[in-house]
Amino acid sequence: MEKKEIRRKMIEMRDTQPKEIIKEKSRVILEKLFELNYYKKAKNIMFYVDTRNEVRTLDAIKKSIYLGKKVFVPKVINKCDMLAVRIKSLNELKKGHFGILEPVSGEMINPKELEVVVIPGVAFDKSGCRLGYGGGYYDRFLQNLKADAVKIALAFEFQILDELPKEEYDILMDIIITEKRIYFINKKDQYYLEEVY
Repeated sequence: MEKKEIRRKMIEMRDTQPKEIIKEKSRVILEKLFELNYYKKAKNIMFYVDTRNEVRTLDAIKKSIYLGKKVFVPKVINKCDMLAVRIKSLNELKKGHFGILEPVSGEMINPKELEVVVIPGVAFDKSGCRLGYGGGYYDRFLQNLKADAVKIALAFEFQILDELPKEEYDILMDIIITEKRIYFINKKDQYYLEEVY
């Protein structure tokens, strides 16, 4: 199946999920995230701001700010790039590109200073390959991270496929967290002893 067709089917599936189910599964996924040592130790962390039935992140953003972490979220600046901009409160977010909440302004960070980046996607496979919305924003952004930055994808289990079509420039996720399990792909976490939880 081609990327375009997979994208269409997965978005359709996700959009038909009841809000209560999305909310509950998101809660379970975030609990798993909070238990990871990578999350606990990170001082500079970037989250996506959820939209259209993605795994919800606003509670995680709020909690991370409360814990004293420096929290960054994406701000789209033109047709192909995004920046990581710090927020200290959810009140700093306003609707921006594609109707997604983003900061109006704020302190920017060099992507090389980010320790953990929490990433959305339409579908993933078990090798860590990610299918996004087709704009390439994350593909370009992730190329600028330092080598040991941890790329954590949040997804619902139905978004995990055996295999996705791969491109040369694809950047693999290190960890994928779903409501059912954690896929440790390129990173292990001392908290979890098994490869798949």
